[in-house]
Amino acid sequence: MMDQSIQFDLDLIKRYDKSGPRYTSYPTALELHEGFGDTDYRRQIAASNAAGGPLSLYFHIPFCDTVCFYCACNKIITKNRAHSTPYLDNLVKEIALQGALFDSDRVVNQLHWGGGTPTFLNPEQMKRLMDATRQHFNLRDDDQGEYSIEVDPRETRQDTIAQLRQLGFNRISLGLQDFDPDVQKAVNRIQGKQQTFAVLDAARKEGFRSTNIDLIYGLPKQTEDTFSRTLADVLDYSPDRFSIFNYAHMPSRFKTQRQINEADMPAPAVKLEILQRVGRMLTEAGYVYIGMDHFAKPDDELAVAQRQGKLYRNFQGYSTHSDCDLVGLGITSIGRVGDAYIQNVKELDQYDDLIGQGSLPVFRGVELDADDRLRRAVITQIICHFELTYRTIEQAFAIRFSDYFAAELEQLAEMQNDGLLTLNSEGIQVSTAGRLLIRNICMVFDRYLAQKQQQFSKVI
Repeated sequence: MMDQSIQFDLDLIKRYDKSGPRYTSYPTALELHEGFGDTDYRRQIAASNAAGGPLSLYFHIPFCDTVCFYCACNKIITKNRAHSTPYLDNLVKEIALQGALFDSDRVVNQLHWGGGTPTFLNPEQMKRLMDATRQHFNLRDDDQGEYSIEVDPRETRQDTIAQLRQLGFNRISLGLQDFDPDVQKAVNRIQGKQQTFAVLDAARKEGFRSTNIDLIYGLPKQTEDTFSRTLADVLDYSPDRFSIFNYAHMPSRFKTQRQINEADMPAPAVKLEILQRVGRMLTEAGYVYIGMDHFAKPDDELAVAQRQGKLYRNFQGYSTHSDCDLVGLGITSIGRVGDAYIQNVKELDQYDDLIGQGSLPVFRGVELDADDRLRRAVITQIICHFELTYRTIEQAFAIRFSDYFAAELEQLAEMQNDGLLTLNSEGIQVSTAGRLLIRNICMVFDRYLAQKQQQFSKVI
């Protein structure tokens, strides 16, 4: 059985802790350009239909009632619930526009509502959105799809979770970040334990197959002990998965982060102490390391898919559905269809104008060339499975790996000397110490990285 453990090597982490992408796509979203538009997207959809296969749908619900200062998501802060009505009207129209372009026999195996706060919508609006989706796309009715939603426990009513289950959702992710009162005040997210765990209990009662908790380390006022208490409290409720993210403080890019007092930020050494404690506590509790901040129980679908070599990575993180083209709906959403990545416009007025004209709300995109597809396959294999067999890549892309990636293998040889990985004539094997630094290893294969590295967060 595959070893899914990690090893915390402080010297290695300090040496390799530099900025780099999270590789939810390759090329990364920074390569999307405005020269790609409606016509290009339609051409990719036609090619996708010709190839066939299932679909994945992502819906972006941008509204939040209050702002969390750490947040780097695309969001609209408002207490006026009426603002969601015209947006939902346009989103339903976009569903019809896009649904008409995809073959009706293509089953939706994966669906995700993200944000923002999807539960900002009221029950009638959520039902309307799912009904429209079912009308224009081929949703499963056997509960075997992976239909997930991000939930803010502060935005759930007594019957919210039951309604979500009735709509077809079977996976749920709860935003938490930290229970410590001082941390919550510092980031403007006040959230109680009772309301959080009530949602988790309700999800289990209603038959959700997977529960995930989001935490963030590196927030202001955090210490190793305070974060450990939060993690211990959550472990008592034993969620199926954890997403434990490194807070990336980049106030020059994200205006809301300017409201954080930088004097309250934990020192880099403290962040490393927190990360080390997290790894130990989760491992002792029986969780395995999936990669890139994600832990899961050994019998969770992500952990099983990784052991079976079937794990994938997309804009929602790790996934078990590598065979799905991803259709993005709503402002700022990003899809992957055919050989292209596509992003919708970011502003509500632009979205309204384009939808009103009956046009796809495409803002930018990028079509992958042969080198992009090759490097994407290499990076995906390494970041999902911590290993790569040269022969698999050579057969799929008709190359000789040692020739095509001669320069990259020289860089990996240095990483081998540092203990991050092992190279041999057959492939690459990432060590347990190298798994926390998997982004660094993938960065070796990224031909766009040199001029863009300053725009990414630190890997640890």
